[in-house]
Amino acid sequence: MEAVVVDAGSKLLKAGFAAPDQDPAMIIPTKMKCVVEDGDMEDSTAFEEVTVDPVVRGFIKDWDAMEDLLRHVLYTGLGWEMGEEGQILFTDPLNTPKVAREQLVQMMFETFNVSGFYASEQAVLSLYAVGRISGCTVDIGHGKIDIAPVCEGAVQHIASKRFEIGGIDLTNLLAQELRKTNPQVQIDINEIEKLKEQYACCAEDQSSFDSTLNSCQKENHVLPDGQVITIEREGILLEKLYFSHQSWVWRNMGLLNSCFVVSRLLHLSFTDNLLTTLFYVVVLHLWLVHSCFEERFQREAVLCSSSVRPSLVKPPEYMPENLPNNSAWMGGAILAKVVFPQNQHITKAEYDETGPSIVHRKCF
Repeated sequence: MEAVVVDAGSKLLKAGFAAPDQDPAMIIPTKMKCVVEDGDMEDSTAFEEVTVDPVVRGFIKDWDAMEDLLRHVLYTGLGWEMGEEGQILFTDPLNTPKVAREQLVQMMFETFNVSGFYASEQAVLSLYAVGRISGCTVDIGHGKIDIAPVCEGAVQHIASKRFEIGGIDLTNLLAQELRKTNPQVQIDINEIEKLKEQYACCAEDQSSFDSTLNSCQKENHVLPDGQVITIEREGILLEKLYFSHQSWVWRNMGLLNSCFVVSRLLHLSFTDNLLTTLFYVVVLHLWLVHSCFEERFQREAVLCSSSVRPSLVKPPEYMPENLPNNSAWMGGAILAKVVFPQNQHITKAEYDETGPSIVHRKCF
């Protein structure tokens, strides 16, 4: 039986048997809704509305909920049999706390009785998915942005940056802007997510942004419940969260300048030759890939004062179309084909002998 690869994000969990040339078998929301136990039907109406987020800003926060979610994925979704569990590989977000890594490996061996375990950082796996072992990943997720330089399969943590901002913050910003222009309309957050994907866009440069901002045409949009809202320049305003130097989240830097801060830190340790290799940049986020983000990123890179120019890496043609959105999972599937057959993973015997701390010695 092939190893299972799991990539648990703040919005979606991706899981499936290791097949690098295919999309994950399961892509499901991470958010869970509490259900009423049999025989406990009192006040069930209020209880059904309670939701739980096992993963917040990339990190597992509710371990009981995560256990329930993984039980559903592994036994119901992927068909594991109790007592015949296989091997599993997890993706780790940047700067995962040591305690969290130990708790995960402990849950896998003691609760799920897996026969083998491995974990690797998402930045490294994303590069594997595009056929590289060195480069810089800009991973823009639902709840965080990770900028991580990777040298020959190892993340350079001293130069990595993590920002507590992501797709959910774009959604909240869009909701805030829509309330200003449509104060009488109540819009569900799930509907705002759809509006973001439909209307959000990215100008080619600052002058195009200013021009578009001043010439946006009003457009009426009918919501599923029949309400009509007006959308004008809300979509183009979203790019300010990434490119504006005045945005509070970037500490007066912006996304691109944050990448160059990483490059300056790397200058302390690497030659210009190796730095050029490191700055093959992989941008990961489906909405951004389809909204001129890459073109804007490359244009602004030319204007920055740096000896190193980042070059964006395109996904290989032979990989699935959704690679920018599933790259960490696909890289995990590639790695699983190596570590498990070559016995580089953590076995049950090794875990029993050493305990959870073995994850720091064998998974890096």
